[in-house]
Amino acid sequence: MAGRKKRAFECTVVDEVVQIHLRKRRGLGFGGEDHHFVQCDQLDCQYVSENRPPCPLNLELFADEIRELEERKRSRQGSAYD
Repeated sequence: MAGRKKRAFECTVVDEVVQIHLRKRRGLGFGGEDHHFVQCDQLDCQYVSENRPPCPLNLELFADEIRELEERKRSRQGSAYD
């Protein structure tokens, strides 16, 4: 999965280089929408699963990977109807 690729990122909150990767949070209920978020390896950080200020992580860091995942999802859905 493209979202499993880790990369180094200079985090201003913990003032060190951290490893980040794209994660998917399952929506609630049947048919709930999945939501992507960026997670780092600093489990003690209060922003580890939140991408809100002052956390510098955002989905734009993984825009290409998200686009690729969405294209694959559309391709699978399209082939299911063929």
